Order: sequence, then C-alpha cells, then structure tokens
Amino acid sequence: MSFMRNLSIAFALLFLFAGRGLGADKEISAASADCLSCHATSTPGIVSDWKRSRHALLAPSEAVRKPNMEKRMSADTVPESVYGVVIGCAECHTANSKQHQDSYRHNGYVIHTVVTPKDCAICHPVEEEQYGQNIMSHAYGNLMNNTVFHELSQDINSVVSYDGAGTKTISPDAETQDDSCLVCHGTVVKMTGLKTLDTVQGEMDLPVLSGWPNVGVGRINPDGSIGACTPCHSRHQFSIELARKPYACQKCHEGPDVPVYKVYSVSRHGNIFDALNKDWDFRSVPWVLGKDFASPTCAVCHVSLTVSEEGEVLGERTHRMTDRKAWRLFGLIYAHPEPKSPDTTVIRNMAGLPLPTEFTGEPASGYLIDAAEQQKRRETMQRVCLGCHSAGWVAGHYKRLDHAIETSNELTKTATKIMIKAWDTGVAKGMAQNDSMFNEGIEKDWSSQWLFYANSVRFASAMMGADYGVFENGRWFMTKNIQRLVDWLDVKSNSRSPSPGSGKARLGAPSHKEETVSD
Repeated sequence: MSFMRNLSIAFALLFLFAGRGLGADKEISAASADCLSCHATSTPGIVSDWKRSRHALLAPSEAVRKPNMEKRMSADTVPESVYGVVIGCAECHTANSKQHQDSYRHNGYVIHTVVTPKDCAICHPVEEEQYGQNIMSHAYGNLMNNTVFHELSQDINSVVSYDGAGTKTISPDAETQDDSCLVCHGTVVKMTGLKTLDTVQGEMDLPVLSGWPNVGVGRINPDGSIGACTPCHSRHQFSIELARKPYACQKCHEGPDVPVYKVYSVSRHGNIFDALNKDWDFRSVPWVLGKDFASPTCAVCHVSLTVSEEGEVLGERTHRMTDRKAWRLFGLIYAHPEPKSPDTTVIRNMAGLPLPTEFTGEPASGYLIDAAEQQKRRETMQRVCLGCHSAGWVAGHYKRLDHAIETSNELTKTATKIMIKAWDTGVAKGMAQNDSMFNEGIEKDWSSQWLFYANSVRFASAMMGADYGVFENGRWFMTKNIQRLVDWLDVKSNSRSPSPGSGKARLGAPSHKEETVSD
C-alpha cells in the first residue's frame, strides 16, 4: 500500500473518531475500527450513513437499561463481545459466520456481505420472530412456489415475439424475474465463488453473489433465513424515522396491483402528513399521538407502538403486519379473511388449487382465520382509529369497507363467470386444455378485474382514497371491464369454432409452457 494511501486512511480515521459525535465512553470494537479504517475511503457514503445511526451512538449495555416503553432492543442479554461496544461493521458482518454460506476471508476476518434477520436477532429477537410470522417474510415462496401465481408472473415477464402468423412466448430468465417481481418479493441469494477485483485498497478476492443486489421482503438468505429488515430500515442508518414514513412502503405498495401509497397520498390522512410532517418527531419511542404526530402513516396503523399523551397504549408494536388486519384486501382472486399461516403455499381450495378462495368466491375456510379472530383483529386496529375518531365515525367507516369488499368481490365473480364460460365453450384455452390462465387477451382483462380494479376499490375504501375507488382504476373500470369481457365472448363465440378439448373448465393445477398462439 502506498504512503499516500496510508496517509489518506490516517486522516480519514482522525475525521471519523474526532468528528463522529460520539462521547468518549462510546467504545468501538477493534474489528469494527479495522473495517472503518479502510471503508472511510473506499465507501465513505456507507460510513457517513452509519455515523448518523443509533447503532453508532448507543451500545447494547445502554439500550437494555432503557424503560420498557422506550426500548428499541428486545433482547435482555447479548453476547459479551457485543455488550459494551457500539454496533459497528463487524458486529453485523461477522455475526453467525458459520451459518452463512456467503462467508469468506477478508483482511484477517471471516465476514459475510448479506446481513440477515437472524443476524439482527442477536439484539432484536422479538422483532425477528414476529417478522418470520409475517406474510411478507414468505413473499418469495408465496409467489414462486405457488403454481398459479408463478404462472401469472411467468406470463407477465415472458418475452413475446410475432412472426406475422402468431406470437411466440418464451418464459422469462432469472435476470428478468430478479429485476421485476422479485425486487419486492425477494430473490434467492447465494455465493457462487470469489473474484479478484482491483479496489481502492488494491487487489482483493470478493464474493460473487447470485440474486444480488436485493432488499426484497421475502429474500432467501445465504444463512437459510428468510426475509430482510432493510426494505423498511434501510442500511446503514437503519432508521426508525425512515420506516415510519410512508415512503418506505411506497417502493412495493404503489400499484396498480397494490395502490396503497397512491391511495394514501390523496386521502385526508395523507394530506395532513404532507402538510405537517416537517414538525413531527419520527424518532420518539413510544410514539405519542398529538405530540409526536397528528395523523396516521402506514406504520401507525400496522406496526408502531403508539400511545396517547396520557400514556394509554393505542397500538402495541408488532412486526407481524397481520395482527391488526381482519381481511386480506389483496384479492386472490377475491378478498378473504387473512390466512392462518404466513406460508400461503399450503392452501388448497376445493378444486385443489393453491388459492384462498374458490373461483366462485367461497373462502377456503380451513386455511383462513375464523370470524372470532377477524373480530379480535378488527378491534385491535379500531383502538388505533379511536385515538382520533369517535366510535360512530369508526363504525361507519368499517361498514363502508365491509360493503366495498362485498361489492368488489361480486363484480369479480361476474367477470369470472364470463371467463369460465369462455373456457367451457372453448373460445379461450385454459387449464382444461393444459394451457395458461393468463396469456390470452380475455384472460388478461379478467386478471385486471381482480388484480388491479377490485384491489383499488378496496384499498380506496380502507384508507378513504376517494377517486381510486371510482374512476382511477376503480368501479368505473370494473363495470367497463365486465362489458368488455361480454363483448369479447360474444364476438369470439360467433366467429370461432370451439378449441379441441373444450368442455367444462378443469380448475386444477395450471401448466405453463412455451407455445405459439395463432391470431
């Protein structure tokens, strides 16, 4: 290493430790100090970000002494090596190294690139356990290991060509999947080897990771764990402030399939947030309604520990996002009670499909929470609402939401009846012909009914999003789409002979394949 490089690192360390804002009693481990000595110059943005984090300001020995209501660390004890030092690079990137398939030797240490929920659980075991019971942590498997949903993703991401006579569809490759659905659902991350690269510090052997980079909520990690904390608590500040603002959720919840952020933005709650949030305290624990914030964000309703100014608990902290949700508004293909298990691949309806409802709308009740549990979760959410609203207001809001669920499901059922008739009469090819349910024009219109329009209606009702329930992918499009499906069916029925193998739709497991479709 050159003299000038040594000198630059020395100056970087001087800046780091003299200007980082830590008191003299904030000890950094020797291993983390070694990391910082190089990364202050090689990745200065990461180091600057970390310096602003609570990890850099507080050792676990101080965090465990906080009053229970103010705690951000759920562990009562931590390893002695971590207890008295701030949480630096080594405390995360060398943790549980024997369990990490991506561990490698680097400048005298065995480290891993991908920090996982199991690593975070050293200090945050309750949060890690709750998140593991959260449907989001299973997002990869719930998509890729469900034959119906996987086929939908295949048809969405396929490469389609046209030769003048028909279209040819080729299933998407891994890069396309990783760059589309799996950005949010999570990829499978594995280390495939090491590669020598020329860095600021000279040549180094660094890992080659497949499925990387990724911060999907259901990522399959090299240590065998599932999920990630960083979709909400972005590295390297891991800020509670960032997670409490709706922008953290926006990345994966903007639509049109999950238009939650769009709906929130036009709601009265979103209007208040936009106008006043500059004066709110997003770091306070517990989060005090009326003092720290004045209107709900996503975190207020679904995650955060919130209290009144008198200290009454309105919502307990949870990283199991379904604790306050009675209904799964995201229709598959209908809105339904929340699943009992976060692993939804175990669900089977009466037709043998891995769906939480029948095509005719009845719920696969054995796999879903019952009415008593729905009521319990509804009341848990309503306690948050009652922090600002009267009982009459809250009751009226939920009455409208229940009605929106009922009517949007009914409009989905109407569209599905038309789709089933198209399959039964052979003017469209579905599972009875061992074909995809999602690749023909009428099938894409049918999918839009429940994947886009019905969801928009329900989310708009749940969050008072007004036009997203009507003209902006709402009821207007649901009724328009039904007429479009009817018109398509009439035209096709009068102009085409039934396809070979037509007959009553076989609603069993679908099969995706490369195929040529004639005009």
